Amino acid sequence: MITSKLTSKAQTTVPQPVRVALQLKEGDAIVYTIEPDGRVLLSRALPNQTLDDPFATFSEWDSEADRRAYADL
Repeated sequence: MITSKLTSKAQTTVPQPVRVALQLKEGDAIVYTIEPDGRVLLSRALPNQTLDDPFATFSEWDSEADRRAYADL
């Protein structure tokens, strides 16, 4: 069994054996799938896979003026 700890900021490090098994590299997206029984499956997102964007509902922040204002961040 491979484990990791959760920090006070709800962050964790993906253990090296898991990174190797999923062929993860820096910048890769990770997909979490919550099963009905409460298990969570972790997988590497496919290059063309559409991911849920938790900020997609904030469309009021998606104007051309906002994109220019935050372009250098």
